[in-house]
Amino acid sequence: MAIRKKITKKISQDWERDALEKIALSALGEQIIARRWGIFFKALTFFYLFILLFLGFNAIHNKSSSGSHTALIEINGIIGEKDEVNAKDFFESIQRAYESSGTKGIILKINSPGGSPVQAGMINDEIKRQKQMHPHIPVYAVVEDICASGGYYIAVAADQIFVDKASIVGSIGVLMDGFGFTGTMKKLGLERRLMTAGSNKAMLDPFSPVNAKQQAFVQEMLNEVHQQFISVVKEGRGSRLKASPEMFSGLFWNGEAAVKLGLADGFGNYDFVAREIIKAEEVIDFTTYESFADRFARKFGASLGSSMNESLRGSILNQKINIK
Repeated sequence: MAIRKKITKKISQDWERDALEKIALSALGEQIIARRWGIFFKALTFFYLFILLFLGFNAIHNKSSSGSHTALIEINGIIGEKDEVNAKDFFESIQRAYESSGTKGIILKINSPGGSPVQAGMINDEIKRQKQMHPHIPVYAVVEDICASGGYYIAVAADQIFVDKASIVGSIGVLMDGFGFTGTMKKLGLERRLMTAGSNKAMLDPFSPVNAKQQAFVQEMLNEVHQQFISVVKEGRGSRLKASPEMFSGLFWNGEAAVKLGLADGFGNYDFVAREIIKAEEVIDFTTYESFADRFARKFGASLGSSMNESLRGSILNQKINIK
C-alpha cells in the first residue's frame, strides 16, 4: 500500500511538472509570437511614416513649377567635401533649379563661416558656368548672419549680394592652423622617434621643431591661395569694390559697412529679393539635403576610417587649408 501511494504521488508530481512546463512553454511561445507581431506592426508603421515623409518631402521640393517662382538654394554651414555645404550637393541643387521651367531667378541663401577653398571654388565655378548657359535667369546671394571667407568666395559669383545691416561679411584671407608640442614633450621627458623617407615627409609634424625652410614653403603656398581668392573677388565684384588697404587682410565687416565698401549691393532678405527684385514671390526650395541615413553612414564611416588609418597618415594630412 505504501509503495502504491509513493508511485501515485510520483505520477501526480510528474504530471503537475509536465503540465506546468507545457503552460510555461505555451505562454513563452505566445509572448514570442506577440513580440514578433509587435515588431512587425512597428516596422510597418515606421515604413508607412517613412513613405509619407518621403512623399511629403518630394512634394515640397517638386511643387508644380508651371507658374513663375524663385528658386532657393541654401548654403548653410561649414564648406567641405563631407560637411553641410559641398560641391556635389550644390551641383545637384542648382541643376534642378535651372531645369525647373518656372524659375525666374535663383537665390543663394548664405549663412556660412567658410571652409574648404577647393569646394568653395568648385561651387563658384559652377555658378558662373550655369549663368553662362542661362543668361536670362539671374542669381542673387542673400546673406543672413554670416558670409565670411569661403561663404563670400561663393557669394561673389552671384549677380548681386544682399545683406542685413548686422550681417558679418568678408574675411578674405587664408589660414592653416595646428599645434606644437615640443615644449610639453621636453617638460615631460618624452622623446620623439620619427623615421621618414623624404626630407620633407614630416612637414608640419606637431611633435617636431619648426623647420624654417618648410615654414617658408607653406607660407608661399598660403599666399598663392590667398591671391586666387583675391582674384575671384575682384572678378566677381569688379568696379563695385572700393579701394581699401584692409580689404583683403582677413578683416570682416557688418552688412552696412560691406555695402559701403562694395562687398555687397544692398539690404534685404530672401523674401524681399524674390518679391521686389526677381518679381516672383513664390519661393521653391531646391536645396539638396542630406538624409539622416546618409549622414549617419557618412559620420560612422568617417569615424571608423579615421581610427583605422590614423597611424598611416602623413603629418601634412592633419593640416587643412581653410578660408574661414
